[in-house]
Amino acid sequence: MNLTNKKRMAARLLKAGESRIWFDPERLAEIKKAITKADIRRLIQDYAIQAKPATGVSRFRARKIATQKRKGRRQGEGSKKGTFRARLPKKQEWMAKIRSQRFFLKDLKDKELVKPSDYRKLYLMCKGSFFRSIRHIKLYMEEHNMFAKKEKRGSANKESVPSNEGAK
Repeated sequence: MNLTNKKRMAARLLKAGESRIWFDPERLAEIKKAITKADIRRLIQDYAIQAKPATGVSRFRARKIATQKRKGRRQGEGSKKGTFRARLPKKQEWMAKIRSQRFFLKDLKDKELVKPSDYRKLYLMCKGSFFRSIRHIKLYMEEHNMFAKKEKRGSANKESVPSNEGAK
């Protein structure tokens, strides 16, 4: 029993692919007798011919991979595309470095641990990318005795910033 023509007509009427068309196995004789589009339409109304639901692509694997990536997995050498600079651009690196250095200098200024003139000098040195890190700023300040000595209120004792003078 060849029902390819019926399947093609039903696919056109249901606006679905031929592989999605389903014929009721108990009513195949009735379907075989159908000749015109009107006959096929009547069989569709009687649910002898139906279109199977469209199947999509499963998102299970994609979701699984996404959760692994959130955990920091799947970032080995084989997964990397592009150079180191492509993954962390120079500008991003610079922004992170300069912001942390400027925040550190501002903190020192607010706590009055550095004189305003020294602060300005250090700020401009940061801007000129003289310092590699905050640790480098501290080393430079210790070498050049830039830590200002702060007086305690209420007593005559002077408090200085802890430094590694004995470690030299």
